[in-house]
Amino acid sequence: MTESVAELDALSTEELRQRAFAKARQHADIGFFWSLVRHLPHADDAESLDGSLGAVGATVDDAVALWRELTGHGYGESEPLLRAAFIDYLQK
Repeated sequence: MTESVAELDALSTEELRQRAFAKARQHADIGFFWSLVRHLPHADDAESLDGSLGAVGATVDDAVALWRELTGHGYGESEPLLRAAFIDYLQK
């Protein structure tokens, strides 16, 4: 049975994330994870790097920042968008 939007919206962002991630892992839905990464604030930073050896440190820092945001440590202004994405995914 699928929960209503109101029931899902009453959950914390972390609970929504955990449920959506569990569902995506169960279905091996890499597309879901990729769509989330594109919504995070640091996603644009990685695209602007030049790929030179000197940019490796910045690439690692960007990857860590993306991971922290994706795992619930710093959603910032993206939180409403991500909550909506989690709820939408859980409704499918």
